[in-house]
Amino acid sequence: MILANRVALITGGKRIGLVVARELAARGVDVALSHARSRTEAEQAAGIVRAAGRRAATFAADLSQPDAAAALVQATVDTFGRLDILVNMASVYVQKPFAALTAADWDAAIHVDLRAAFLCAHAAAPHMKAQGGGRIVNFSDWIAKSGRPRYPGYVPYYVAKAGVIALTEALALELAGDNILVNAIAPGPIVAPPGTTDAESKAIEDATPLGRWGGEMEIAKGVLALLDSDFITGETIRIDGGRHVK
Repeated sequence: MILANRVALITGGKRIGLVVARELAARGVDVALSHARSRTEAEQAAGIVRAAGRRAATFAADLSQPDAAAALVQATVDTFGRLDILVNMASVYVQKPFAALTAADWDAAIHVDLRAAFLCAHAAAPHMKAQGGGRIVNFSDWIAKSGRPRYPGYVPYYVAKAGVIALTEALALELAGDNILVNAIAPGPIVAPPGTTDAESKAIEDATPLGRWGGEMEIAKGVLALLDSDFITGETIRIDGGRHVK
């Protein structure tokens, strides 16, 4: 895909999303960003996009609500006139023991991490088809891609991210005839979550064959590679510094 003058929607505009937005803008893409609780970070990302000479917009969207996805996609199209790229990054990541989980905890992860990716893709696909094709990049997790859980306390998250892999494959088949390519990225140790101690960070580095955290740019590189390709679809690509082989 030639990126110049395309329009991308990124669900989630902080940390990794900010860097993805910056790199897309550097390649001539106008960027819409959604936020639920991170308005300041989304506005910061939008400012970076504008500084690169591209258009940007931010939209508040609670993607745990079933109608929010369609409204978000429509707001993007109304603002920019088209939609070519969807990057489903919105995620709920909470550790909680299995015995303490409630139906609400389950729904919080499934609705945002999995259902919202489906609903955003469902709303975006007709607009992409009208432009002759498009790209959808979902976000899974290196653990789900590896096919087995490793850390207790993340049952809804793990199930949702495993579901994203299945969703990616199914959508790739469904949308291939419309020239919409659908892939996923499964990040590993990219950036340390807030509150990570030095000892915890060092333990993850030691468990990663490359011996370091990847940094946000490695995810942006992966997104750009999937957007650039005209023949990769239905794939989930780990970007984890070899973490899954150790």
